[in-house]
Amino acid sequence: MAYASHIINHSKKLRNAPNFLWHEHTIFIRWFSNHAQPSIGKRDDTWKIRRHCHVPSERETVSRSATSGTMSMFGIQKRNISMTTMKVRDPSVGLAHNQGFSCSQVYTRRGFSSDSGLPPHQEIGMPSLSPTMSEGNIARWVKKEGDKVSTGEVLCEVETDKATVELECMEEGYLAKIVHGDGSKEIKVGEVIAITVEDEEDIAKFKGYEPSTSGAGAVKESPAPPKKEVVEQPVSSPEPKTSKPTAAPPAEDRIFSSPLARKLAEEQDVPLSSIKGTGLDGRIVKADIEDYLASRGKEVSATASKAKAATPAALDYADIPHSQIRKITASRLLFSKQTIPHYYLTVDTCVDKLMDLRSQLNSLQEASGGKRISVNDLVIKAAALALRKVPQCNSSWTDEYIRQYHNVNINVAVQTDNGLFVPVIRDADKKGLSRIGEEVKQLAQKAKENSLKPEDYEGGTFTVSNLGGPFGIKQFCAIINPPQSGILAVGSAEKRVVPSSGPEQFEFASLMSVTLSCDHRVIDGAIGAEWLKAFKGYIENPESMLL
Repeated sequence: MAYASHIINHSKKLRNAPNFLWHEHTIFIRWFSNHAQPSIGKRDDTWKIRRHCHVPSERETVSRSATSGTMSMFGIQKRNISMTTMKVRDPSVGLAHNQGFSCSQVYTRRGFSSDSGLPPHQEIGMPSLSPTMSEGNIARWVKKEGDKVSTGEVLCEVETDKATVELECMEEGYLAKIVHGDGSKEIKVGEVIAITVEDEEDIAKFKGYEPSTSGAGAVKESPAPPKKEVVEQPVSSPEPKTSKPTAAPPAEDRIFSSPLARKLAEEQDVPLSSIKGTGLDGRIVKADIEDYLASRGKEVSATASKAKAATPAALDYADIPHSQIRKITASRLLFSKQTIPHYYLTVDTCVDKLMDLRSQLNSLQEASGGKRISVNDLVIKAAALALRKVPQCNSSWTDEYIRQYHNVNINVAVQTDNGLFVPVIRDADKKGLSRIGEEVKQLAQKAKENSLKPEDYEGGTFTVSNLGGPFGIKQFCAIINPPQSGILAVGSAEKRVVPSSGPEQFEFASLMSVTLSCDHRVIDGAIGAEWLKAFKGYIENPESMLL
């Protein structure tokens, strides 16, 4: 049969009724009204089904109003109308088919009362709060079980792969069950974390509730012990016992020993065959056993001392569990090194004029009450202007094409106690130095507080990592942050002796080493060198950045 028939199983009276068969792909919508539900007799079952369930065609748009209120696709009128995916079973094959709507990244599922006795409820799943998020942690619950929740109120704080984000409630009701409590780790996206109900008296019915793998919850029931199958063993006739005569050992193999020596050898588990007797005719006496035990004790103690001396001292260590940001950083950087063909270009830039300009600008900032401008702010500005001049470096690789971005968004690497964060400065080529400095300080503070939101770090097209100013690193190579195709590693500035204009004349200059890591699939060597030339020009002639 091309299309399986389904029977609504909400009513026990309809389970065997062959009159209600619908199309396989039909979407069932059921609404409940707390204000108007007329009593219907036993003969009005057909009317009850038609009133509570509407079965539109696949292309039909559902839009109608009932006696109790207007129907809403998104659950705005929550107490009058609710939408859900209903399971429809085909008795001929015994399979359940599910269809549903996906309206946002917050996973919720509406459940109806069934034979298990559970009232209508809503399952709240772990949301996907960033493009790279596959699992999350529950930092803490703001609401407790039994609390009333309203739309927009914060339910809990979710630790994502980048930051800690507040999860807001989508509907009014009561928090009936918290499936994963404070500190729960590695919860998959979409996995149920809590249950809400509309009526307060329904909270107690979810005390032993646990969601099943298919999404529907059920109260725990102790499983029946498995029945042990009794296997009958065939009865075998006992074999007759016969005594086998033992052959007497030959005379030349006999070991002669005194009774006292034999007793001592048995107690000390000493083989008599390994001892040479000193008694009459080679007989083993007690003194032979004692000499053997003394020599064996010396050998055992010597072996033990050698083994003890050869064993190294045990290492003292502590196992630190991975944080969510540490796991995602490891995954992304490993993916970058395994899939992106890196190459590196290094150049020295003279920063004497840059430092002079910075001093002048900071004097103006202090006079006007503004914040000081750092060397890193000037580097970000120079990198953004160089990307605008050489747009091939402001691109990313895909299997079908190279995507070149028109926005210059610079990610800035920030190291915190919680891990490495890369907040983004959007349209850095269009912003002034003062504005860039303020945003960098604000985002760095949010990163240290672990309060960055997805919009604070998503959408970058190029990254700047500076280990020179804070740590004094002279030069290093950075790993590209995918899907970007370039990252600039900034070293420290140091005084060096450089040739002057005249013959045999030298002078001191402050030089700063920078290294550009490039994706060779996107940026050819000449293009990378052209970008570094543009960057060096802005650094050595900083007045051009103000034009």
